[in-house]
Amino acid sequence: MTTITIPKELKGDDLIAVPRKEYEEFLRFRLKNVKEVKMTHAQKKALERARKNFAEGKFLTIYELKRKLDIKD
Repeated sequence: MTTITIPKELKGDDLIAVPRKEYEEFLRFRLKNVKEVKMTHAQKKALERARKNFAEGKFLTIYELKRKLDIKD
C-alpha cells in the first residue's frame, strides 16, 4: 500500500488524487478536443496591454466593479 503525505498548506486551489490510467485518459481526451485559435494582431496587442496593466496593478476586482456599477449581490 502506498503512503502519501499531503502538506497542510497547498500552493494552489485543490488537490485531487486520481489513478494514473484515468489521468492519462483525461489528458488524451483534453488534447484531442482542444483547438488552437490564432489571435489577430489587434488581439495580441490588447493582451499585451492587459498583461502590462495587471502587472502594474491597474485593474478592478469583481467587488470593486460591482460597487462602481451599483450592483447588489
